[in-house]
Amino acid sequence: MNLVFLGTSSGIPTRQRGLSAIAVELAGRRETWLMDCGEGTLHAFTAGHASLAKLRRIFVTHLHGDHVYGLMGVLSSRSLLNLTSPVDIYGPAPLARYIRVSAETTLRGFGYPVTVHELEPGIAFEGDGWRVRCAHLDHRVTTLGYRIEEPARPGRFDVDAARALGIPEGPLYGRLQDGETVTLDEGRNIDGADLLGPRRPGRVFALCTDTTFCQASIDLARDADVLVHEATYAECHHDLAIRRKHATASMAAQVALDAGVRQLYLTHFSPRYETGAPLTVDELVAEARTVFAQTEAAADGLRAEVPRRQG
Repeated sequence: MNLVFLGTSSGIPTRQRGLSAIAVELAGRRETWLMDCGEGTLHAFTAGHASLAKLRRIFVTHLHGDHVYGLMGVLSSRSLLNLTSPVDIYGPAPLARYIRVSAETTLRGFGYPVTVHELEPGIAFEGDGWRVRCAHLDHRVTTLGYRIEEPARPGRFDVDAARALGIPEGPLYGRLQDGETVTLDEGRNIDGADLLGPRRPGRVFALCTDTTFCQASIDLARDADVLVHEATYAECHHDLAIRRKHATASMAAQVALDAGVRQLYLTHFSPRYETGAPLTVDELVAEARTVFAQTEAAADGLRAEVPRRQG
């Protein structure tokens, strides 16, 4: 599972940052999921940061323009490229009406199946062991945070136990690691499940934007391997963050700390912290690290692996 940050600014793009979008590359599924789709997301795709052909699902947090104005460009361009694989889109109401009216007024059909799922808090998607949960965050409009949970993996294969049973090394080991029952030449049946340790949890990625500090963010991010949380403002602009229902870098770090996550990436930076300003994103990261040390700043084009847990 890899994250590719396609846009990390809030409100308006800057020279260094486009608007909110994160591609989630799922190698095992050979597909890409997109979290939000701000204006300019299509350019990030065509720049080679992610694959339109592999795009399968889009999860929208809310309908503010800096999170959805890129949707029609991405969907229409897939059609112009003669891509026919379906795309499912998830998010709060009135997402379906927004897409329908946009398509009707621009006379733009898609040429492939597009299905919109308007969500309430709970399970947004479930299939093949994957689960996506969503919850209401605390913003000025209805906003959803998301938690992507990878399927659990089989336990570790006990090679020593297999050797003790006289099982010849080679292809049989692979079948046993998959939990199959194999029959040896002398007729003994060996159940692969007996040679596997406890199942290992899959990876977890959580996204919380846009929101001010809230319990729902902590619950969504609980024990996540990677949390991406908005950090629109520095703590010196705390009052502004509260008024506009956004988070400071310190708030994001407190969510990470309270939730027990392993890695925090800050995103959705106000353009006021652009390079050369009195305060920059580097200062926001330093601020967050006083609360949660494992903090990094997202940047457009940054590719970050969601690491597997040890054990």
